[in-house]
This record gives sequence, C-alpha cells and structure tokens, in this order.
Amino acid sequence: MESFSLILAIVVVTALAFDFTNGFHDTANAMATTISTGALKPKVAVAMSAVLNLVGAFLSVEVANTISKGLVDETGIRPEVIFAALVGAILWNLLTWLVGLPSSSSHALMGGLIGAAVASAGIGAVHGDVLVTKVLLPAIAAPIVAGVAAMLASRMTYSLGRKADGKAAAKGYRAGQIASAGLVSLAHGTNDAQKTMGIITLALVAGGSLAPDSDPPVWVILSAGLAIALGTYLGGWRIIRTMGKGLTDLQPQQGFAAQTSAATVILASSHLGFSLSTTHSVSGAVMGAGLGRKGGVVRWSTATRMFVAWGLTLPAAALVAALAEWVCRLGDWGTALVALFLVASSFAIWRISRREVVDHTNVVDVDTDPVAGAPGQPEPAGVVTTAMAAVSPPPAGVTEDLTATVAAPAEPSGPSDPQASKAASSAATTV
Repeated sequence: MESFSLILAIVVVTALAFDFTNGFHDTANAMATTISTGALKPKVAVAMSAVLNLVGAFLSVEVANTISKGLVDETGIRPEVIFAALVGAILWNLLTWLVGLPSSSSHALMGGLIGAAVASAGIGAVHGDVLVTKVLLPAIAAPIVAGVAAMLASRMTYSLGRKADGKAAAKGYRAGQIASAGLVSLAHGTNDAQKTMGIITLALVAGGSLAPDSDPPVWVILSAGLAIALGTYLGGWRIIRTMGKGLTDLQPQQGFAAQTSAATVILASSHLGFSLSTTHSVSGAVMGAGLGRKGGVVRWSTATRMFVAWGLTLPAAALVAALAEWVCRLGDWGTALVALFLVASSFAIWRISRREVVDHTNVVDVDTDPVAGAPGQPEPAGVVTTAMAAVSPPPAGVTEDLTATVAAPAEPSGPSDPQASKAASSAATTV
C-alpha cells in the first residue's frame, strides 16, 4: 500500500464519506420506481441495489480516469485542494437530501473540484475541453435522450400489451422492473463509484504516493465500492419519495420503460468515459415515462425545483470548495477548522432531518412532494398539469357522469313557515 501523510489519510477518509453520501443520495435513481409501483419491498430493493453497486464498481475505470487524469491538471493539485473539493460536494449532497431533491452527486463533485482547483492554481488548472465534452454536454443531453426513449418505450409497451392477460402482464412487468432496476444499480456502480476512485487516485498522485497517469489501485476500487454500497443500503428515503411519487405516478409498465432507458444511457456513457449524472438520466426517464401513458402527467412544480437544483449544483459546490481551499491555505489549523465545520454542518443537517423522519416504513404511504409540504399533504396541481389533464382522454373503462347536484338557495332571513323552511333545506335540484 502507498505511503500516507496525515493530510492524505484525511482526504481518503473524506472521499469515502462523499462516496457514502453518494450512495444514499442516489439510491432513488435505481429503486424509486420499483418501490413506488410495489414491485419490491423497500428494504429488499435497497439491499439488491447495494450489492449490484459493489459489483458495478469493478467493471470499468474509464470514468475514474476522466476524473483523475482529464478534468484538472493533476501536477498542480495539492491534497488540501482535493479535501476542499470534497467538502463542497458533501455539503451540497446533504442539503439536497434534506429537502428531498434528486440533484447530481457527480456534478457536486465536479463543481467542488473545479472551484478548489481554480482557487488554488487559477483557471488554467481546469481543462475546459474535457469539462464541456465529458461533463456539461452529457448533463444536458442525458435527461433529454433518456426522457424521449422512456416516453416512446412506455407508449410501445402499452400498445403491445393492450390485449395481454391482466394478471400475467402485471407479473411480467414486475419481473421486468426488478431486472431493469438491477441494471440501473449495476450501471450506477460503474459510473458513480468510479468518481470517488478517481478523486482518491488524484489525491494519491498529488501526495506523491502514485505516479502521474496511474490507474486506481485495487484497494481504492474495493473501498469505493463498499462505501457506495453501504450508503445505498441505508437508503435515501426522502429522495426516493420525490422520485417515485413526487414527479409523476407510474404504473409498472412505465417503471420498466423508465429504468431500462436510463440504464442504457448510463452504461453507454460509462463505456465512453463520460462523467454522467445518473440522477439526470433517471429523472429524465421518469418524466418521459410519465408522459408516455395516455392521461399521464408530470408535476412540473416539483420538476422545476429539481431543474433549479441541477443548475445550482456546479456553482454552489464550487463556491463552498473555493472558500474551504482558501481557509486550508492558512496551514494545518485551517485544514482542521474546515474539517470541524464539515462535521458540525453534517451533524446539524442530520438533526434537522429527524424532525420529519422518512424511512422504509412511510416512503410510499402518501402521494406527496416532501419539498412542497408535509407528509400527507399532496402537491396541488400546477397550470401545465391541469391543462394536460383537461385535454387527455379518460382512462379506459371510466364512464363520465354528466349529472351534477346543485344545492338549493339558502333560506332567506326573517320569519317564515316552519314546514316550508324544512322542505327548502332538504331540497336539491338535479341537472
């Protein structure tokens, strides 16, 4: 094993802590639709996802190499810079988890690394071409591609299964959802676990423990896989609730289409070395699947808050990381102060989260958006949702009742005949 300094050991531990938050933050990517449609019990779903995340971590190192060799100039990076980057990424992950927003852990890490590198060595430390081609462009393209694919797949699924036996079809879609959820978990391990591998490898190079351009050592791959698997098993229940119930209401056919489309996009990007956000891909697929069913709608108010969080992720994490890097430059006591701030902030966020506990026992109890209101208070329909519902035909088998009951006018004040008043109060007119 490589020789370690104290700061390098701190960086590795912090990187694994980020990997842990990545796991529970992104559990919803793989299992939210499976849990919300009832295909798997919540605890079984997260356990399955954890195992497959660990397996996926060993399938490729292309994304890890993008992080450690491509995004920033590794020759000008000190371990303190990487520590500051991780502080920005962890705090953003925890804040978005607290409010139940599925933001990108990947972009939080990218933003933190960019902010800390620029604060330390200037704008030249960031390779702009890699940032644009392997981070920003995939961030825009992934949710669109996954969303369109999921919408078309949902419509095709409903069309092909129109004449299928109801019970047999439901059983088949349940099996398909479980298989596709496993595929998403495997894809998540091949993409997101590698980001922590890349950041640890970059720290080892910066600390002189590895030669430049080295691939991640085996112990780095194993530890990163275990950390993200543990975080996944504990489950990010707040984000699972938003992804599974807050964006749209999915049937098993739609869940299967969404997960298959997202997994395909994620695996393709991992093969190409793109540092793709699995959150963007899965969220786009869920929204596309929601629109793929006749009469299905997306809760655009929730989606809008999610889009805002996506846009803020890179700059917010970069700003926190840049400030942390500036404090770390003051010496060992500065680094200790940043570490203390990280621990205290994380504990404070956890304490706030205990005021309203969301776990496997209540994650699918209500159809609610935890950002919009308290559990049990469904999100009011927005303008777009109402309009789409108005023009969509009613589901098959539902007959429209064209009768309405209009209450009789209120009894006028003043003395009147008691029998007439009694008759008027119970009268109703049917039109």
